[in-house]
Amino acid sequence: MSYQLPVVSLPRAVPSTVMRPPQETIPQTRTEREVMLRQVQAYVAARRSEITPPLVLDELRARSEELVRTHGIDPKYLDYVGVLLGNETWREHLAAVPYDRRLLLLPKCLRVEDRCPAPFDEFGLLCKQCGLCTIQDLQEEAEKLGYAVLVAEGSALVMALIQTGKIEAIVGVSCLSVLERAHPFMEAAAIPGVAIPLLQDDCKDTGVDVEWVWDFIHATSDDRTRRLDLDALRKDVESWFAPAALDELFGGPAEGETETLARGELTRAGKRWRPFLTVCVHQALQDDPHAPPPDALRKVAVAVECFHKASLVHDDIEDGDARRYGEPTLHATHGIPAALNVGDFLVGEGYRLLAESDFAPGIRAELTAIAARGHRTLCLGQGEELAWARSPRPLSSQQVLQIFRQKTAPAFGVALELGAACAGADEEVFDKLRAYSDALGIAYQIRDDLDDLEPSADAPDDVAALRPSLPLAVGFEQAKSEPEARAALEAAWRREQAIAGRSDEVRELLDRFDAADRSRRLMEGYKEEAIRCLPGLTNPSLKGLLRRVIGKIFSVEIQGWCSEFEARNAAGSQTVADAAR
Repeated sequence: MSYQLPVVSLPRAVPSTVMRPPQETIPQTRTEREVMLRQVQAYVAARRSEITPPLVLDELRARSEELVRTHGIDPKYLDYVGVLLGNETWREHLAAVPYDRRLLLLPKCLRVEDRCPAPFDEFGLLCKQCGLCTIQDLQEEAEKLGYAVLVAEGSALVMALIQTGKIEAIVGVSCLSVLERAHPFMEAAAIPGVAIPLLQDDCKDTGVDVEWVWDFIHATSDDRTRRLDLDALRKDVESWFAPAALDELFGGPAEGETETLARGELTRAGKRWRPFLTVCVHQALQDDPHAPPPDALRKVAVAVECFHKASLVHDDIEDGDARRYGEPTLHATHGIPAALNVGDFLVGEGYRLLAESDFAPGIRAELTAIAARGHRTLCLGQGEELAWARSPRPLSSQQVLQIFRQKTAPAFGVALELGAACAGADEEVFDKLRAYSDALGIAYQIRDDLDDLEPSADAPDDVAALRPSLPLAVGFEQAKSEPEARAALEAAWRREQAIAGRSDEVRELLDRFDAADRSRRLMEGYKEEAIRCLPGLTNPSLKGLLRRVIGKIFSVEIQGWCSEFEARNAAGSQTVADAAR
């Protein structure tokens, strides 16, 4: 791609379907999709005794129509609801089937048609592991688990495999029209079958929601967290930051202005993703993940938030931000000296909580070491940004992502590793968590940069503040053929007076060069990279939970599903080629 990173490891590019207009037959945001999925899951759970798969097509449609009426769902989503309903009726049955008795069926149109070196035989595509598309990753992971994998279309071939008696469940990826046509064959076979619709139509530029495929291919009764209510767990963690809960944890009400201000920062708005991650990892590694988290873990989780809020207080001072969460920042209301002191106090409180948690002495020492390493790396990343601020200049995508790697990823790494340390995890787990947090943290910061392209009273405006951001780096790189636009973006990078206050003009230039879409593809790539870090984990509960956490953290636009399919036109190209040039 034109902004290839030679030093920072760039994950495999993802389809550019995020740039195309969505179809009208599915909900358009992940939030809407998750709401609909929960409605379907609740429906199936309430009628478990009366719903026995396989559902005949008439029953599936009738129940889908009931769901649509009951929840006021737009009728145009009827087929999508039917896919969700069919999947949920089979989910537990699929989880009970050993991996080596399952088939993963992928379509050939996931390949990059004009660059794919793979030949075909009577069974379909013979992947050459070239790394151009997602087929390699999905096939490698599924085969490592024990799956049989076919990259082909054709119900006759699938039925022949079923009739051998060696296949007892199928995970299939295809477009909605093919899934509809395949339903009678699955119904006749009466074996667990779940379906993941493709992105886009016409067997061109196709892609798939990797997280969704990952969810189903890893579904196993060995994953004790698969029924864990992550939303309820997150609400539980959120309750730990209510004023009364903090008073109880810290041993009484705050004394003096510094402690009062520090407690106030902990209770302020925030997503609490980092303490949530700490609790998730710990719970996944327990024999009973559904048991209430111990009080000692609560102290560690609050310590994680102490470190995070301290970094925000200091960042707001260093970046000159006057508002956060839609309210004045601490230094704007109480002055820089007081804010610096509160930030330092929160750091000290975090280390005190780790030291006073009721874990064994060796674990407490490990917790302190993990936090200290993360603290050090974060400061180095912030230092790079401050050095740039003294002499602002254009940064490459590589340089911006490296700042993210040091400034944002460590906070996620600390949260994950602290949870693992509390559970007594081995080094294999820590190695995987470090790679996972690197990719997750970078993706999260890219998402923040994308959010900041739109002015908001709730968050700092990176464009108006003219601080390093990935869209600004991408836009500058893409403007190389237009000297006038490139000069304007360079002026923005250098914080020149002539460009000050003209953030709308900068946004228009970034829009012209597709900076947001290109950055979004990188974000999706790093999310996928986080998923690809998980196969080496041997603990199915931790592996499954970390995959689901990605879906919780990122609220992503769901793009259009395939609406048409020509049976003989099975070769397409994934628009990853656009991003890979």
